[in-house]
Amino acid sequence: MSLARPRLLYVTDLAYQARGRRYCDEDIFLTARLREDFDLALCHPRDAAALMGAFDGVVVRNSGPVLGHREAYEAFRERAIADGTRVYNPLSGKADTAGKQYLLDLSAAGYPVIPTVDRAEDLHRLPETDRYVVKPKLGADSVGLRIVSADDVRDLVDGEVLVQPCVDFAYEVSFYFVDDDVQYALYAPHPERRWQLEPYEPTAEDLAFARRFIDWNGIDHGIQRVDACRAPDGQLLLVELEDLNPYLSLDALSDKERDTFVTAMKASLHRFLAAERRRD
Repeated sequence: MSLARPRLLYVTDLAYQARGRRYCDEDIFLTARLREDFDLALCHPRDAAALMGAFDGVVVRNSGPVLGHREAYEAFRERAIADGTRVYNPLSGKADTAGKQYLLDLSAAGYPVIPTVDRAEDLHRLPETDRYVVKPKLGADSVGLRIVSADDVRDLVDGEVLVQPCVDFAYEVSFYFVDDDVQYALYAPHPERRWQLEPYEPTAEDLAFARRFIDWNGIDHGIQRVDACRAPDGQLLLVELEDLNPYLSLDALSDKERDTFVTAMKASLHRFLAAERRRD
């Protein structure tokens, strides 16, 4: 790394259309603040592999679901691993960074996860229900998600999708981490308006639940979001562990909370680049 300010390539799709949210606003805000500490350029995920060699590190943020640019993402991963490129979040993540196989693995291991299968012959392992959630293994942001009847679900299980029971949860809640530290929590008190998030005050039990998955993933540096739902029995169940490009819903925070998050992210990036430099 040069002695000048670190150079970051910030990967985002500013034109990505997300239901109920403007991802580009979040990246415009974050890049404006990160420029206080780093020399920074933005690029589309399809251009990242060709450009990243000129930078000290790559920050992958709101780049959209991998389904939209699967070949470009695989090329980016292969080149970054081969060249030893510093990628934030690190590509060693075991959750959404590697697809959604982790939901099957965690479910089979007895973690508090919504029960999940990917084979028709395993449907009997799920709780009996009239409705199932079917979603692509490489999906995100509810892209491709369907709710189907018990009569129709078997015909849709083709190895490329996950199947879960449709849980009548009380609400969804997300815990946002930078490195190993929780920064804030948000929830959707009205399930029918899942994009309208409000501040959530987690209990010690809530934080222990979320941290269990952060510890399992084992990422030293990066941003992770633990998405959970409150089941009818009061238990939290993991919905997703977002470690690839989690949307942060910064617009739901106060100015002070946003400043606190940015400070934590900058410090994490400095530690990440310094740690990687020591390995060189």
